[in-house]
Amino acid sequence: MRVRKLTLAAMALAAGLSLTACQNDDGGTDQGAAPPAASTASSSNGGSESAGTGSSGADGADGSGGSDGAGKTPNGTGGTGGTDGAAEDGKPAMCRTDELEITATDATVGGDTEGTVAVDLRNGGGRDCTLAGYAGVDLKTNAGTLSAKRTGEQATPVVLKDGENVTFGITYPMNDSGGSGVRITGLVVTPPNETKSVTLDWPGAATLPVTDGSGTPVRVGPMGSAGQGD
Repeated sequence: MRVRKLTLAAMALAAGLSLTACQNDDGGTDQGAAPPAASTASSSNGGSESAGTGSSGADGADGSGGSDGAGKTPNGTGGTGGTDGAAEDGKPAMCRTDELEITATDATVGGDTEGTVAVDLRNGGGRDCTLAGYAGVDLKTNAGTLSAKRTGEQATPVVLKDGENVTFGITYPMNDSGGSGVRITGLVVTPPNETKSVTLDWPGAATLPVTDGSGTPVRVGPMGSAGQGD
């Protein structure tokens, strides 16, 4: 019986050791398992890769000129136009009022049924510029402001080199009524595509005939049309 008890005790001890060993193996696996750590590292690496992609994207943005491109005025159309006077289509930009020397002279020829004033625009801006269309023309009178009507002639763009000039004509009815008429006190000219005007002395006849609106109007021609009233 003693031997049997010893045997049983030995077997129980062995079984206990075996169970403890199994538990240590499982615990080692759980505690030493790297998957969570590896997963975290993978996420960290993934973040680095994403950051790298982001950096690459940022480089791409720089390369594509997102910020730099906007700042490189010499390569921008607007900047070029502002710097050397080139418009978007490569032609000289529009002439500005401050760049033009504007004068007006009487251009009426004896025997004409209408009077003519020639308005000359000289480019003094130091760069080539373009005048396209009609200038705005208003006569200041003792009865108020009178706006000239366009003749309807084709308006061809004119490129003015620095120092060059172009002239357009203003035609108006002569006051042959014998009455005092409407007294002209000044001429206001606004270059095409501009809002800034210049006021000049009126060089033509002193008065216009009084009319109820059915008479000949004051008319303005396009650039290059001096004396060409219809």
